[in-house]
Amino acid sequence: MRIRTRGLGKRYGPSWAVRDLDLAVPPGEVFGFLGPNGAGKSTTIRMLLGMARPTAGEAWLAGYRADDVQRAHQHVAYVPADVALWPQLTGREVLELVAHLGPRPDVSYRDRLVDTFSLDLGKRSRAYSSGNRQKVALVAAFATRAPVLIFDEPTSGLDPLMEQAFRTAVIEARTAGQSVFVSSHQLAEVEAICDRVGILRAGELVEVAGLDHLRQLRRVEIDVRYAGDDLQVDDLLALPGVAEARRLEQGHLILHLAGNEALGPVLGQLAQAVPTALGVREPSLEEIFLEYYGNPT
Repeated sequence: MRIRTRGLGKRYGPSWAVRDLDLAVPPGEVFGFLGPNGAGKSTTIRMLLGMARPTAGEAWLAGYRADDVQRAHQHVAYVPADVALWPQLTGREVLELVAHLGPRPDVSYRDRLVDTFSLDLGKRSRAYSSGNRQKVALVAAFATRAPVLIFDEPTSGLDPLMEQAFRTAVIEARTAGQSVFVSSHQLAEVEAICDRVGILRAGELVEVAGLDHLRQLRRVEIDVRYAGDDLQVDDLLALPGVAEARRLEQGHLILHLAGNEALGPVLGQLAQAVPTALGVREPSLEEIFLEYYGNPT
């Protein structure tokens, strides 16, 4: 495993910021790490990087103990949520300096990334916007081709075109066998690039699963309009897996199913009513996320 934790925990006074965290991220996987502010995501990353000493448990990066920073960091590239650069240096000078601090970069790939991210390396860092500072850090990280890439809110400040450039670079890293750990609030981004996700709540994992499995934890919605005989709500509710059935008007129903396995019997029943329009919608990752925490609105 490229990233592994066992019973990892961090306590501040009487409160646990992270508790009993067990994670395993193999080569060639993009792992999304989700949770609201205060859930313990940043604390976890700090422990992985050896920036915070665990109260309990252990962590390994690329086969090295996380607290063996000198060796582990030769195999890891990291981009924080708020990138700070040396203000007097140009973007080019920053990339050259960073190249001597960790894993050595693939220079030709770095040059291609500079073009992809539309980065002007001639400007001094103090003249960069937050988005451009983020791009410098992303280019530096991806160019290392390090076995482990750790990103904390990586697309903060990026426009949609540059977000797509980030996603493309992540896919290339996965194809190359790198392990990518992404902590993000951008759920659409996580849904687009991640193979698995872990959801952190109050410092504890409440789920680690593939996206398809997580979607099955939420209800599937069916919106049906029909021209045949009227369907009885009670008959539909009696079918296995039907959690809710509502009549909006004559010939128009909304059903919620507890997972995809209920689709067959329900669609068979609906077919008898001569449907004229049928919509089946799976939940987004954001809806699944809110299911765990409740919608604050």
